[in-house]
Amino acid sequence: MGQEQQPGRRTLLGAAAALSAAGAVTLGAGGTAEAAPSRADRSAGRGGGRHELPTPCVIAHRGTSGYRPEHTLGSYQLALDMGADIIEQDLVPTKDGHLVCRHENDITATTDVADHPEFASRKATKTVDGKELTGWFTEDFTLKELKTLRAKERIPGTRQHNTLYDGRWEVPTFEEVLDWAEEQSRRGGRRVWLHIETKHPTYFRKLGLGLEKPLARLLRRYGRHKAHSPNFVQSFEPSSIRTLGKLVDCPGVVLLSGLDSRPWDFVEANDPRTVADLVEPEGLQWIAGFAQGIGPTLELVIPRNADGTLGDPTDLVRDAHAQRLVLHPYTVRNENTFLPADFRKGDDPNAYGDSFGVFERYFATGIDGLFSDNCDTALLAAAAFRDDG
Repeated sequence: MGQEQQPGRRTLLGAAAALSAAGAVTLGAGGTAEAAPSRADRSAGRGGGRHELPTPCVIAHRGTSGYRPEHTLGSYQLALDMGADIIEQDLVPTKDGHLVCRHENDITATTDVADHPEFASRKATKTVDGKELTGWFTEDFTLKELKTLRAKERIPGTRQHNTLYDGRWEVPTFEEVLDWAEEQSRRGGRRVWLHIETKHPTYFRKLGLGLEKPLARLLRRYGRHKAHSPNFVQSFEPSSIRTLGKLVDCPGVVLLSGLDSRPWDFVEANDPRTVADLVEPEGLQWIAGFAQGIGPTLELVIPRNADGTLGDPTDLVRDAHAQRLVLHPYTVRNENTFLPADFRKGDDPNAYGDSFGVFERYFATGIDGLFSDNCDTALLAAAAFRDDG
């Protein structure tokens, strides 16, 4: 596939942050290189408000999923109250075409659906992006039916304290989140930034439940479709970002999993490239033809050694910045079980380890932001790397 330039979209991230690497450049409205503005320029508000976001920024992963059940209004609100710079939503559709916020369309682990005998017959086995799953799926429920369910903690064995909030919140629609963001913006006097992911877009497109057009309609309805709107759109499938790029002007981010993996739309299209190909300079140049950023898994920035300890940084930050792409890697969590072996403390996998040390190692690479389940910890760590830190 050839590169596809999107006129008017190459101004780096609209209102997003400048590249954090020293000497980084952004793109002007005409696509020409210009020096990254100084801190004084940002404070003065020059550059069209392009530098509203701090660098590095902190993205609340599914809200504050380290403290509340993920993708609930309670999780999003706590993230905002803690000061997160951006709050993430994952979108999947209902049977009647409404977009709702769940990390997966399989809602077995994140709702109380199994406790509803009226939905027992909806349990099914499906293959989603090549993986066989058994459970209950959003595409088999109308929005009205889904609203009878309540959210719960996805990993109660690790986050038992989160189970205190089981049943407190419904599954939110994305439109409800947009209403919430508008209200919070009015109350707080600052724009609420969102990081919006299309989940399994090829799978849903085959079901007649394509995600991109409904998402674009909602973004336009709320005035969030412009290059300077306070949101990103993201997907593990590059074709979804290319499609959204034709429908809205807000910046797109291509998510990247492990080196040996292939985006599912590549699998469907018999495209042999892997993520290992996409993180090479040629692959990054291809991404830069239609997107403004990448969201790599942390191991693509600093891989782990065979013993689980943290290794040396790769060249990904340098190479992505050379293509004027921002990097928002995922995901740092505080618990030992998720941390590199050399940053764990004690023998309890659910206890907190040295997550500050991990945040600092990743921020030191020059990334532009980072997803975390624990945005309060991430914000404290990021402060030392910001201009005023």
